[in-house]
Amino acid sequence: MSFTDELLASKFDDIERDIGDVIQTTSNRALPSIHIVPKDGHPLPKGPMPDYVEHREGVNRAGKLSAEAVVREYDAAVKEIEALGAELTGVAKKCEETVAGVHSMVNEIKELAANYREEGKRYFLQIEECSLMTSEVRTVCEALRNKIATTTMAA
Repeated sequence: MSFTDELLASKFDDIERDIGDVIQTTSNRALPSIHIVPKDGHPLPKGPMPDYVEHREGVNRAGKLSAEAVVREYDAAVKEIEALGAELTGVAKKCEETVAGVHSMVNEIKELAANYREEGKRYFLQIEECSLMTSEVRTVCEALRNKIATTTMAA
């Protein structure tokens, strides 16, 4: 007997021992009931199989049912993935709308800043104009005072 055969034999002995242990521990408990599906009943979800698959000839009923169960599970997952994609598309659209709103607000803020800048410039010029006018009035008043003072001293 080869090493592989001995190894496999010892593994099967271990498995048989484990099965025996399970049977002994569960013999005291009631076994679960088995749900029998009537011949006309179908254990898989009702409805047509996905149109991208079809059974091959020669596949037995168990193979067909197994393949059908697997493809239906995959198809259900695909539908959930597609729904997630649609949800993400909706979220992306809302995000794009938000970004467009932000760009619009940024333009309004820039316009507001430009208006404030112009108003500040207008006040700056107005204050300087008042300052120039005040200096001119002061100069005229001083000249007038000097003129009055020289005429009063001469008289």
